[in-house]
Amino acid sequence: RGTAEKRTAKSDPIFRNQLVNMVVNRIMKDGKKSLSYQILYRAVKKIQQK
Repeated sequence: RGTAEKRTAKSDPIFRNQLVNMVVNRIMKDGKKSLSYQILYRAVKKIQQK
């Protein structure tokens, strides 16, 4: 049995950033990734407005 290959994280659809996808996976609740994306994008939008 060998060691597992290191996988690269996919990027999110809007910002094309792997870090954003990692944050979404951290805040995901009960497997609802679309809700996590909504929460994150709303937060980023509020930050941009300020």
